[in-house]
Amino acid sequence: MQQIDLNDSTADRYLLDAPGLTLIAFHSRTCGTCRVAREQLPQMALPVERICWIDAGENGGLVERYEVFHLPALFVARDGAFYGPVNASLSEWDVRQQISLALDSYPAELP
Repeated sequence: MQQIDLNDSTADRYLLDAPGLTLIAFHSRTCGTCRVAREQLPQMALPVERICWIDAGENGGLVERYEVFHLPALFVARDGAFYGPVNASLSEWDVRQQISLALDSYPAELP
């Protein structure tokens, strides 16, 4: 699984062009739970091609557009379409289930 760091200037173009399923993960260097997420998510057998990491402390534009209110915050995009938040604990089964539920919704444009 690929891991890519995105920022305010690179995220839109990358996410619009990325084929397949992308897990978008907002995090902060000072957040303990975020550090755990950064360690555990790549080790999980998730149905995604990549995880895109966005540092919330350095990318306020994306934080505002995605309406991030807590960290870590996870979202799903597929083939340039936005499927919404993944409200899950950091358990593999829960993340997988919430990704599946998000994909059952109607796609929208990226925020």
